[in-house]
Amino acid sequence: MRTFALLKSPAVRDSLGIGVAVGAAGLAFGTAAVAAGLSPAQALFLSLFAFTGASQFALVGVIAGGGSLVAGVLGALLLGARNTLYGLRLADLLGWRGARRALAAHGVIDETAAVTLAQPDRASARTAFVTTYAVLGSFWVVTTLAGALATERVSDMNAFGLDAVGPAIFLGLLWPRLREGGGRAWLIAVVGAGVALAATPLLPPGVPVLLAASAALIALIRPVGAAPTAVAEPAEEARA
Repeated sequence: MRTFALLKSPAVRDSLGIGVAVGAAGLAFGTAAVAAGLSPAQALFLSLFAFTGASQFALVGVIAGGGSLVAGVLGALLLGARNTLYGLRLADLLGWRGARRALAAHGVIDETAAVTLAQPDRASARTAFVTTYAVLGSFWVVTTLAGALATERVSDMNAFGLDAVGPAIFLGLLWPRLREGGGRAWLIAVVGAGVALAATPLLPPGVPVLLAASAALIALIRPVGAAPTAVAEPAEEARA
């Protein structure tokens, strides 16, 4: 009965829904990776050990454009840096130490952070994190392999326009943030796109994307007259 009640809890219900829905996007990554020239084994390796969604797409996008591996990795690291900020908050909330904390660090991404931080107490937060990580991670790896193997069997991938999969996924990830981010988010996006477009004819593939990341510095500029934002106190359960 306790197991059944746990499965019906909001923490598990939300985690399962997000894990399955987002994990299915691994099909797109597997397709984009093979279209960029990676083997199914290499695509699978990235999903197993990198497990950073947008960063993986950034890496294969640079490779597909003829850029160097160094530029691709640097771009992926820039995108993945936000997970460090998630980890700082989740470390206190989850309260794990030692090997469990090290293992959990691998699963700190947008989706696991969002579901975990929405929970009312530490027990629910731990349940949500573990469930989302396990379900999303498993689906992401399986669907990556399925997409990679299916694409490898296509004789002429260009005929299907599979090179557009990566950019399309990026736009899908970006659009909700633009809608909810307000004028400053749009300003950062426009400046970043402008920098990338201006640098593309002059620099090797992958480098314009790295330069475009400098547009994020706009977020550090506080509007004139704006009061400092108060730091919210963590929940009592997180300090227990």
